[in-house]
Amino acid sequence: MGLFSAHSEDSNDPLLRPVYGRRARAKRLLWVLVWMFLFRPTPPPLHNWRCFLLRLFGAKLGAINFVYPSARIWAPWLLETGDLVTLGRGAEVYNPGGASLGHRTIISQDAYLCGATHDYQTPEFTYITKMIRIEPQVWICARAMVLPGVHCGEGSVLGAGSVAAKNLEAWTVYAGNPAVAVKQRKRIEMPGKKSGAPGEQVTGHES
Repeated sequence: MGLFSAHSEDSNDPLLRPVYGRRARAKRLLWVLVWMFLFRPTPPPLHNWRCFLLRLFGAKLGAINFVYPSARIWAPWLLETGDLVTLGRGAEVYNPGGASLGHRTIISQDAYLCGATHDYQTPEFTYITKMIRIEPQVWICARAMVLPGVHCGEGSVLGAGSVAAKNLEAWTVYAGNPAVAVKQRKRIEMPGKKSGAPGEQVTGHES
C-alpha cells in the first residue's frame, strides 16, 4: 500500500488496482500542481496565460479562448477547441476519452462535461471512457451536464441544470433531466464562415 494511496497494482481486488499506470498518474499529478499554483490563482483577465499553460500540457486550442481560473480540465492533452471558446467559472471538463469543442462554444458556470462512466454490472466496476464532441456555436448553460459519448449538434443549447444523456440535434434547445427538446433556435451564421470545426480559422472577435 502506497504512502498517498490505498491503490496497489498487485492487489487481488480489482477496485484497489489503479486504472492508469504510474507514468500517466505522474503526468496528471504534475498538471494538478500547475493548475493549483499557476492557473487557479491568476486574475480572470489573464486568459492568454492560462491558454499557454493548457497548450504547454498538449491542449490544441483555437486562436482565442476564454478560460476562467476556476475552470477545471482533467487532461489538457485530450482537449481540442476551436476559436472563441469559453470555459466559464467553475466549468469542469472531465475528458479521459477526449473532448472537442467547436468554434464559439460556451460552457457556462459550473457546467460539467463528463467523459467517463463505469460498468456497474461487472465485479471490476470497469472504467469506460467516451469522447464528447461539441459542434460550433453550442451553449451549455450554467450547471448543465453532458454525459459520456454525447454529441451536441451545431448551435444546440442545453438549458441550465439540464442533463444531456443522448445526442442533441443541431439548432435545438433542450431542457430537463433527462434533457428533451423544447424549441428550435434560429440558425446563426458565424462571421466570415458558415460552419467550422476545431482547427479551422474563423474571422471576427469577441470581447
